[in-house]
Amino acid sequence: MKLAPILLRRLIQAVLVALVISTLAFFLMRSLPGDMAFRVAAGRYGPDMVSVAAAEAVRAELGLGRPMLEALGIWLGRLASFDLGVSFVNGGSVAAQLGHELGYTLRLACAAAVAAFIIAVPVGVAAGSRPGGLMDRGSLVVSVILRSVPPFLMGLVLIIVFSLQLQWLPSAGYENRGSDILPALTLGLGLAGPMSRIVREAVFQVRSQPFHLFARTKGLGARAVMLRHTLRNAAVPVVAYSGTQLALLIEGVVVVESLFSWPGIGHALVHAIFARDVPMIQGAILVMSLGYVALNALIDIAVRVIDPRVEEPA
Repeated sequence: MKLAPILLRRLIQAVLVALVISTLAFFLMRSLPGDMAFRVAAGRYGPDMVSVAAAEAVRAELGLGRPMLEALGIWLGRLASFDLGVSFVNGGSVAAQLGHELGYTLRLACAAAVAAFIIAVPVGVAAGSRPGGLMDRGSLVVSVILRSVPPFLMGLVLIIVFSLQLQWLPSAGYENRGSDILPALTLGLGLAGPMSRIVREAVFQVRSQPFHLFARTKGLGARAVMLRHTLRNAAVPVVAYSGTQLALLIEGVVVVESLFSWPGIGHALVHAIFARDVPMIQGAILVMSLGYVALNALIDIAVRVIDPRVEEPA
């Protein structure tokens, strides 16, 4: 198995993504209505303390009066040296703040992915083993419901049930014990629905192959056939297609982190948008985009570890 071509291709993709996303984010921020200097000054000093003089001081300090192309060149030049700039609001390094928040986002995303697999794999295997049965039909209905419910509504339901009614888990924050369970479940349940159908279809396809029937005719028990043949051969499509579902984590963390006051990149992005903190917004968007590229690279590697016969695309 050669990993070098995979890593090289994804590295080139990451560079192109960084260039395109950074440019689009820059022009998007510059096209927003209103005076950016006034919004930044309001974020620093409070809406009641903003004056024309304060806004002009912010404009001069941050260089907001530069021509757009000149400002774009400065931004891309800093990006080439891995410098994301400083926050307009608190003056801190954007890279340092995002690095701190990235740890919390990864913690939440990993917990959600684990929860999704724990739910989806047994349900999908059971449904695929008996197509058309009660488990298959029931899991289809539940899958559609889970995928249709927006993350914020799912989170609110979990908060009402497990935090307000049962008082088992905290409703927000990150310092209390078990504070990551509800946000992880909010993301994980949304992923578990479609992922269980992916597992079901993969198991059904493997069980339809001649080698599976041959293994049963040799006298192997159902458990042995499941472990040696079914799960192993179903793993490649499950990992490959589940990777596209896991990409939804990048979309969901923005809503879920804000709902549960989880101090990750999504939560920081929402606050930066309200404060018109352009460097923080651009940095957060860039990190989330590169996270998508990194996720695809991990999926490529995982597929080839499971089955080295998978060929590199031309």
